[in-house]
Amino acid sequence: MEKGTKYALFTGLGFLLGAAGVKAATSDTARKGYVHAMAQGMRARGEYRDLVEQAKAEYDDIKAEASYLASSDRDAAEKADAK
Repeated sequence: MEKGTKYALFTGLGFLLGAAGVKAATSDTARKGYVHAMAQGMRARGEYRDLVEQAKAEYDDIKAEASYLASSDRDAAEKADAK
């Protein structure tokens, strides 16, 4: 088979596969799949946000407790110096 004929066949085959791919991508079944995939992504995003909010709350609790301990240690040191 000549190179020109071979390339023409491959080009034609690529065009047909591309047209079939576009048709498949716009079908109702594919659309339902896209909707389900997007819904799953939205659920994952929501769960991630909840996880981040919990981590922020835990950090704030730890920071508040550490600040309290630091201030109580500082107060104790000041009272000891005052005596």
